Amino acid sequence: MAQLTELLPTEAIRLDVRAGDWRDAVRAAGGLMEDTGACTPEYTAEMIRNVEENGPYIVVAPGFAFAHARPSPAVLRTGMSWVRLAEPVEFGHESNDPVDLVVALAAQDSAAHTSAMGALARLLGDPTKSEALRTAATPEAVRAVLLEQEGARPADEPQDAAPAAPAAKAPASATHGMHKILTVCGNGVGTSLFLKNTLEQVLDRWGWSKYVTVEATDTISAKGKASEAVAILTSREIARTLGDVGVPVKVVTDFTSTTETDAVLRDTYDV
Repeated sequence: MAQLTELLPTEAIRLDVRAGDWRDAVRAAGGLMEDTGACTPEYTAEMIRNVEENGPYIVVAPGFAFAHARPSPAVLRTGMSWVRLAEPVEFGHESNDPVDLVVALAAQDSAAHTSAMGALARLLGDPTKSEALRTAATPEAVRAVLLEQEGARPADEPQDAAPAAPAAKAPASATHGMHKILTVCGNGVGTSLFLKNTLEQVLDRWGWSKYVTVEATDTISAKGKASEAVAILTSREIARTLGDVGVPVKVVTDFTSTTETDAVLRDTYDV
């Protein structure tokens, strides 16, 4: 699988960009992917339509938007861009506005970029590294932080202040088969992968990874797969779109926060 720095060349990183509104911010991120040969202008338009149709669910953490759309002929190759704004803009998100960092993804499929998404989620969930990215003076400095993240082993990465793992050795009824939790976004290739990675970090910490599997998917597929799951974790906007699917739908506001995801998982299993 492609690493984050393979998908994000220095030429696709722009700092202190001025944007009049969220559409301008997404256009700036899309324009960098166009310039580096990852997509056509139509894909940038598709990213904007995604927010117009599904709401600002792409604002997955405070100050951070992950712009993307479905794989389409407008994607020429899987690639990313990074835009740090000179002044933050409002996307209309209830809790994570305003946004000063927009990272965009053009994906040819749902698999090749999963490793990169995991690395980015862990990086942005680390307050020290997140601050380093937001204060980096040059695109090269941003790349240096990303390269450091890729070279880090799991044991090297700092743990946040999440509560200790529950005493229970396994979720109830897990002996009757692996439990499944769905993480859901509008397209199944971007923000749902952020939440999947964060949830898997919590499950690893609890020692529950052998009992619970996590699948990232889109809203349409989630409705068909809901009966297979014990719960769905998603954003408030996507939860409204899903409606009643017969299983608990849990809202997560910060997709990079293991502390919040830990609390949601505790509520799901009543531990």
